[in-house]
Amino acid sequence: MPRPIVATIDISALQHNLAVAKSHAPHAKAWAVVKAQAYGHGLGRAIRAFAEADGLALVEVNYAVQLRELGWTKPILLLEGFFDADDIPVLAQHGLQFAVHCDEQIALLEAAGLDAQTARFDVHLKMNSGMNRLGFKPEVYRAAYERLQKLDCVRSITMITHFANADDPANPDLPLAEQVRRFNAATAGLAGAHSAANSAADLMHADLAYEWVRAGVMLYGGTPGGGTAKEFGLRPAMTLESRIIGVQEIGPGDAVGYGSRFVADKDMKIGIVACGYADGYPRHAPNNTPVIVDGVRTGTIGRVSMDMLTVDLSDIPDAGVGSRVVLWGEELPIDEVAFAAGTIGYELMCALAPRVTVQEKI
Repeated sequence: MPRPIVATIDISALQHNLAVAKSHAPHAKAWAVVKAQAYGHGLGRAIRAFAEADGLALVEVNYAVQLRELGWTKPILLLEGFFDADDIPVLAQHGLQFAVHCDEQIALLEAAGLDAQTARFDVHLKMNSGMNRLGFKPEVYRAAYERLQKLDCVRSITMITHFANADDPANPDLPLAEQVRRFNAATAGLAGAHSAANSAADLMHADLAYEWVRAGVMLYGGTPGGGTAKEFGLRPAMTLESRIIGVQEIGPGDAVGYGSRFVADKDMKIGIVACGYADGYPRHAPNNTPVIVDGVRTGTIGRVSMDMLTVDLSDIPDAGVGSRVVLWGEELPIDEVAFAAGTIGYELMCALAPRVTVQEKI
């Protein structure tokens, strides 16, 4: 039989979370962001769960092609655009929309020499409004827009940016209002749709929905910040669970795991769980990272190893080999586990390893 570690993907929860995203921006269209294999939930499941989305957005060209092969006929947006000239025919063949964020990409489109009979691209021109990752700065944005407008192969230009602090609008280093001001000023009078709202903006700043929102982590039941997923009415879409495969009785002075990071100061009963960092659990999770055993909350002890982690069973006397362990999910929010481990729920979702058995819940 397989190792007793299973990730359950709840399709109805994904559908529910998309409905929440759309309800916050009822006058906008919604991209469902499915990069990194739909945040670890699987592209095939995403297509079914997000059938009501207006389009799917991701960063991987090959996965975009896979979405077409799986039957997705609505728009697909490549959030980082294309990476070299060889991608351009693929974009045309599969009707892919794409971001343009640098002069080099525009130059490749210009050099391709495509006319309106060969390709008609819907381009999303990215502005660097303060995030300082990808995009044209506001002072050169119009020049980039005009270069794209001159290309016969460009059918439409959507103006996009990405907010750094939608969950922290008063951030003193980059207030949300300043990014909005820069974006609005640089796009004033330019023809085309606007897209700026990520999950945090969708949930907390409905006035920034513009014509398109780009819902990401909220679709999977994680919070983008500014509140818990439950407070936003989101449902967890992934539950990771395993079983106790061994039990040890230890006493004062006994150490647990590599590096002997945990040393007991009393008699304890500990359980060994079939889950480790090779399954996607964070190796850096400290002692007392929350887990649930047979419905009772407890915590990890010792260092997470490749295939196993250890939990405290001292207050769960009936627990033993075979006891059910929830690492995150419906009974234990993924963001709570991530916070305890010093990371974010996004990372835990995306880190789910291929060796973990995945099943669906409808």
